[in-house]
Amino acid sequence: MTEDARFEDGQDKPLNLGAMDVDDLQVISALAQDGVFTIGDMRWMPKERRFAILINRLRREDVDAAKRAGRPPERVRSLLVVDHVLGMASQGVDRSDSDTVMAVLSVNFTPGTDADGQVEFVLAGDGALRANVEALEVSLKDVTRPYKAVSGHVPDHSE
Repeated sequence: MTEDARFEDGQDKPLNLGAMDVDDLQVISALAQDGVFTIGDMRWMPKERRFAILINRLRREDVDAAKRAGRPPERVRSLLVVDHVLGMASQGVDRSDSDTVMAVLSVNFTPGTDADGQVEFVLAGDGALRANVEALEVSLKDVTRPYKAVSGHVPDHSE
């Protein structure tokens, strides 16, 4: 008998997740929510047909344990990668200032006519990034050790 994975199953192990369907992408979206990055942390690699963002991800899988232990939440540097990218577009993003800080609200997929479609990163402040893809393939991989979140709190999206 199998059961779904839980946030607690991750413990202190680095995440290394892939999504090839919408259900899997929802998990990556939830884990990437409130991940912050600068414009300089984004890379569109047309020859490799890949788009990548190095985000400072809030370790949502550790938030409850941090609260119980009375310690601040943690963040970790993670690579958020979209493969099979045919083209990129952005809205409300000033790409000329590499130090502009952006925050991920969600990662969504809008299917096309076949396996193709669009992966959209909804950003705080009405910004968005859109990757036109031949097929859905997104990965999220932690690449550093966790560290104490500078703000010391978990962002609140109750509104």
